[in-house]
Amino acid sequence: MPSLFITRPLPEEVVAAARGHFEVTVRDETEPMTVAESVAALEGFDAILPTLRDPLNAETIGKASDCRAKILANFGVGYNHIDVAAARDRGMMVTNTPGAVTDATADIAMTLILMTCRRAGEGERMVRAGDWTGWHPTQLLGMHVTGRTLGIVGMGRIGKAIARRAALGFGMKVVFHNRSWVDDVGVASHQMDTLEDVCRAADILVVAVPATPETHHIIDETALAAMPSHAVLINIARGDVVDEAALIRALREGHIGGAGLDVYEFEPEVPEALKAMENVTLLPHLGTSCLEVRVGMGLMAVDNLIAWAEGRAVPNPVG
Repeated sequence: MPSLFITRPLPEEVVAAARGHFEVTVRDETEPMTVAESVAALEGFDAILPTLRDPLNAETIGKASDCRAKILANFGVGYNHIDVAAARDRGMMVTNTPGAVTDATADIAMTLILMTCRRAGEGERMVRAGDWTGWHPTQLLGMHVTGRTLGIVGMGRIGKAIARRAALGFGMKVVFHNRSWVDDVGVASHQMDTLEDVCRAADILVVAVPATPETHHIIDETALAAMPSHAVLINIARGDVVDEAALIRALREGHIGGAGLDVYEFEPEVPEALKAMENVTLLPHLGTSCLEVRVGMGLMAVDNLIAWAEGRAVPNPVG
């Protein structure tokens, strides 16, 4: 059997499925691999099942003197921690797990929209601190979500799932920006020519693009300046698609009304400035954090591995 290195603990159902086809070694630590561990895995195993923040960039891959690994079957749809070109140059294919994460991530987007617009985090902190003195007519007045305009940056699977929830569940008007033309979103929507057009039109702006060199800091000072002063920014993509320093300035100076974040530019570091702001909702990267979703992601990664081991086309190649 080929050898497989799983870089983090995964649900037992996933590990059991892998053990039926591979000699499996599971790393016990929940933190990302070190560079030295990554190099050892590349040199010591036929296949690797890595995940978020495992350092598999060009520099790390280049340190492997004899790259035994032939496939990096990523656990997750995002693979910006892997240099796909460098992997290919060393004879490795890269796969990911699209589809399995779509609905759970869209649900977290709606969670952040509601929490931020309705000031739920602020209210929950008030109750826990014992500062709530009872209901009154002007307490914690937030933004009514129903009927608002939702702007989506990136209309892929997740963007479409968010659009459906917003339009069908909350009667929201959907506008969006996408680098290519989108024929069918599934609900009434309007594709706008530029990112700034969407920023200007949206009461709530959700970022749902993959992390690539082209999308790095796509939400920058210019994009934030185009947003109305009451508008809320939601990021469920990857942290570095938002210029975090520019976001902090925009919030401090009142250029936008608030933000809801599930990811961070230098994750897991979260700036103290964001923690101190009551109009910011902060979640610990919960996008796919449901057992059945994580099992689905893992089984999809294993399906990619099995296809590779059997010499078949892998279902979900990237690059």
